[in-house]
Amino acid sequence: MLTQIVILSLVGGLLCLDRIFLQAMLSRPIVIAPVAGFLLGDSYTGLIIGAIFELFWIDRAPIGIYIPPNDSVASAFAAALAILAGQSLGAVTKELTALSVLLAVPFGILTKKMDVRMMAFNDRLSDRALEEAKSLNFRAIENMTYFALGRAFVLYAAMLLVLPAIFVPTVIRLYPKLPAPIGDALTLTYYFLPVLGTAVALSTIKLRGAVPVFCAIFLAAALAMDYFHVF
Repeated sequence: MLTQIVILSLVGGLLCLDRIFLQAMLSRPIVIAPVAGFLLGDSYTGLIIGAIFELFWIDRAPIGIYIPPNDSVASAFAAALAILAGQSLGAVTKELTALSVLLAVPFGILTKKMDVRMMAFNDRLSDRALEEAKSLNFRAIENMTYFALGRAFVLYAAMLLVLPAIFVPTVIRLYPKLPAPIGDALTLTYYFLPVLGTAVALSTIKLRGAVPVFCAIFLAAALAMDYFHVF
């Protein structure tokens, strides 16, 4: 398990650099979570978690000076938690998936604070780079760029190393002891997370028909769950 976590942290750290460097959408949850799932042997769970986070924070894009919650770290962590815990417990259940998402969301917000500090540090580096540019010291500018990227990689990789290493054993130990009402609540949460994500996505479209479409989806989901005796 430790080897899997280390590989995930290295690959995830590289993909997270896309948030501050290329911005080629490689750090989006719909990409990084399935990649995490592939590395851990369960791409399907990674895709499900990535889609949930993509919808949930689809209106939070790093445009201009706005720094959104770090959905890259959150989705990769949630995928790792669900898959690794599920491998030890026998299966990745709906309840375990919902629990992983709920545990990961606060760390997406926490990592945002780290991103804010990182951007402030990069601003100071930019000021120094401008001074070096006046003297045509391009080697110093190149070194500053590599240093900033390396620092970001280490921070992201450390998050994706420490969080699964702490929470996976904890969930493996405590999840089987959860009372039945909490398990039922997690089942409900699993089915309503996509509905919540759809509502967020529709709210960004700003169409008059968005509310009726959401109500229709909500009603269809409720009827389907009643028909298949989900509850």
